[in-house]
Amino acid sequence: TTEIYTLSLHDALPIWLLVSIIAGPLVTAPDAQSQTSGNASGATPRTPDGKPNLSGMWGGGDGGRPVNEDERGNVTDIFPSRRCGPTQNECGDYTNQSVDQEFTGRMDRSRPLYRPEHWDQVIYLDMNTNREDPIFKCQPQGIPRQGPPQKIVQTATEAIFFYAGGEDYRIIPIDGRKHSPVRARDVTYFGHAVGHWDGDTLVVDAVGFNDLTWLARGGYFHSDKLRVVERLRREGNVLHYQATVEDPEVLVDPWALTPRQLRLNTNPEAFIPEGEPCHDYDSQNMVTQIRH
Repeated sequence: TTEIYTLSLHDALPIWLLVSIIAGPLVTAPDAQSQTSGNASGATPRTPDGKPNLSGMWGGGDGGRPVNEDERGNVTDIFPSRRCGPTQNECGDYTNQSVDQEFTGRMDRSRPLYRPEHWDQVIYLDMNTNREDPIFKCQPQGIPRQGPPQKIVQTATEAIFFYAGGEDYRIIPIDGRKHSPVRARDVTYFGHAVGHWDGDTLVVDAVGFNDLTWLARGGYFHSDKLRVVERLRREGNVLHYQATVEDPEVLVDPWALTPRQLRLNTNPEAFIPEGEPCHDYDSQNMVTQIRH
């Protein structure tokens, strides 16, 4: 059983944006058992300097995922359907992404707590997601919304994070250096990140963000005082990922996102697909708020 996700907007969104919204860095092929290894209790691979080796494709990859290809060679992704509950009717049919995925995303108990004077803005942005969500404006999702990396390449001095979609990546020094005062003032979508090892955990500390992204869906905006600390730890073939957000400008307390666990994808055909060109959308012609 499969389903194709679409959004009920004036025009359908391109598949690269659907992948980004729905799957993030966890685009998993249908036969996950054959493409990932769940041996969390085995020995953790280490680099020559004794640090855990985080390199690898984590939690997904497009190797083996079914597609539809027309006579012109155009490819459309097909995503595996969720399992049907015993009381669900017509669960196997194609479903609307906004109904099937956005709702489940709102069930996470971990949510940022805003200062009282900012709640009206959060509510406005949430109610007007189709017009206000930055992902519709041809820009990166940013951190932490981008989630954990889909692929990591680790050297003795750097960790390179690649994300689903192919366009976004981060090159992070992991030699324990401090933030550069100059770089930290040059605000960007992904901020200025430096890393260090806390035992077997890689800690990535990022500052210097612009205020153009959201922390997550739901109108969760942030200021340019944002700081994000990510922690990555490998146990066997499982990568543990957790992020904490600080933003004293708009948040009451630091927000700890729900931890994620990603399994190593050992499929040699797994890859990160090339991103497609971004498209701006005319928000004035959107006729529904169904994504909300």
